[in-house]
Amino acid sequence: MAARLKEKYLSEVAKAMMDKFGYKNIMEIPKVEKVIINMGVGEAVANPKVLDAAIGDLTLISGQKPVITRAKKSIAAFKLRQGMPIGTKVTLRGERMYHFLDKLINVSLPRVRDFRGISPKAFDGRGNYALGMKEQLIFPEISYDKIDKTRGMDIVIVTTAKTDEEARELLKLLGMPFSA
Repeated sequence: MAARLKEKYLSEVAKAMMDKFGYKNIMEIPKVEKVIINMGVGEAVANPKVLDAAIGDLTLISGQKPVITRAKKSIAAFKLRQGMPIGTKVTLRGERMYHFLDKLINVSLPRVRDFRGISPKAFDGRGNYALGMKEQLIFPEISYDKIDKTRGMDIVIVTTAKTDEEARELLKLLGMPFSA
């Protein structure tokens, strides 16, 4: 599955990018460098067991064990102290990254209710794309019966593109369903 996306990148995407942007060398073509999946679990301040469920979900979704993120500074209004665990994240590279992207594009995004495509405006100015999910149920590995609460997540696709236009074209050629 992931090999198919990688082969598509190496052949069709490379040729199309070279034609559109006039790259002289194949090494100039932007690539997807890594995918970061972040799940913020704010209620972990009151109930630390919630974090274990989030780690389990993220492990199933990504196929890799996530790391726990901790608070950088104390905020009294939220009863948060510096160093308290408040979330979990995982960084995917290589085969796992391509496998996850393939699953996201072809299986998970079409399962979103009333899906009309993802926003083409969520680029950061340096060629990276950020995507927010409202629930983890869109991934086929997550069973509806086994979850305690629906949690959202942020997915950041980091590319080597220098501009947003190059990154948008790269993701569009890889099959990302942008809305019109």
